[in-house]
Amino acid sequence: MVRLLASAAFVSVFAVGLAPTHPTLQAADPQPTSAAREGVAKDFFFKPNDRIVFLGDSITAQYQYSTYIELYLTTRMPKGNFTFINAGIGGDTANGGANRFQTHVLAEKPTAITINFGMNDGGYGAFNPQANKVFVEKTGAMLDLANKAGARVALLSPNAVDRRNKSNGKQYVETQKEFYAPLKDLATKHKVSFVDQYAITRAATDKMEVDDPMAKKAVPYYDGFHTSPPGGMLMAHAILTGLHAPVLVSDVSVDVKSSQAAGKGCKVDGLEVTPTSVTFTRTDDALPLPVQKDWLPMLPYTNELKDLNYYGLTVQGLKDGDYTVSIGGTAVGKFSAAELGKGVNLGNATTGPVWEQSNKVLQAINAKNNMVAQRFFGVVMFNAPDWLADVATERKPAELKKRMDKIDAAQAEIYKLAAPVARKFEIKPAQ
Repeated sequence: MVRLLASAAFVSVFAVGLAPTHPTLQAADPQPTSAAREGVAKDFFFKPNDRIVFLGDSITAQYQYSTYIELYLTTRMPKGNFTFINAGIGGDTANGGANRFQTHVLAEKPTAITINFGMNDGGYGAFNPQANKVFVEKTGAMLDLANKAGARVALLSPNAVDRRNKSNGKQYVETQKEFYAPLKDLATKHKVSFVDQYAITRAATDKMEVDDPMAKKAVPYYDGFHTSPPGGMLMAHAILTGLHAPVLVSDVSVDVKSSQAAGKGCKVDGLEVTPTSVTFTRTDDALPLPVQKDWLPMLPYTNELKDLNYYGLTVQGLKDGDYTVSIGGTAVGKFSAAELGKGVNLGNATTGPVWEQSNKVLQAINAKNNMVAQRFFGVVMFNAPDWLADVATERKPAELKKRMDKIDAAQAEIYKLAAPVARKFEIKPAQ
């Protein structure tokens, strides 16, 4: 009987969604693999101090999947010192990306780049060999430029369209499969990372068709291909897990009989135990993702986030019965003694002070990303008329730096919000 309690508000860059006050979420088996629980990060694509550019079309310009990747990196590595720049433009293609790669990407001096083109390139109809040839050539050109600049690249195939609410989706989802097929070999040739986002999201939407054929609950894309917040989470999950993101936030194990506790990725102090209760103070090195109301319909299609957001608690030796887990005096879940003995994931809880802290990080990221978008569309992309060209050329570098300095200052404040805080945990019999 696993129940995680929810209460929240979600603020995106361009829209606001409100979370329910106290619904319950049934969670599946919370156990990740043992290697995943160790949080091994040696193969993870993103590294501390990375300057990251997200390049793509309107799906990137929506600031949804990119924001959730940023949220993961910020909460999981609160001393990561990352910089995030979004260079998505509506309607763009690999051809457009290649043409602007120097000015919109390399000019930002990135250390890591994600490239997500192909949705528009495929033409939304039958497979076009000539269009595919151009797509592959221009994608290869971008990879060449990135390699010469010494930047790491994660090449992404686009998300699969949802046949349930995309006109001609049945045709185009098959076109996509053929159109993106060369990307894996292209990535291998250029020695860059590759995530087959198409295959991952296609498997998810195929299952949604069975579970929710009329698209009443599980709707990742409001028009079949542009993301709503659930789709942003679906994409971020696919990309992060595909790039070997660490699973572990932190993990605490308590043995009631020996009155001993151990922590991974956290410090445990002030342990007090009885046969029916446990209290301790937990100071985590990182924060779990703040699961949003909008994400809940996607959890069955993203492994309940067990492979990305494991915030663990194991209590062995409690008397049989049901127990409430509280953080800072707020109940975040109800579990049986047997479930606690095996270990539970509190990462999907959507209430309590840990969730609230992480959600404030999300809100601050959204506010900061408005500044990022204004800098990109208002300055980077600004084309001065001929009679102002000299003045614009002279002033543009200073304006870009001034705005980037403000963005960097906002990012520093975000990291302060993500800093570790000691929290009191209580496990008591459920009332």
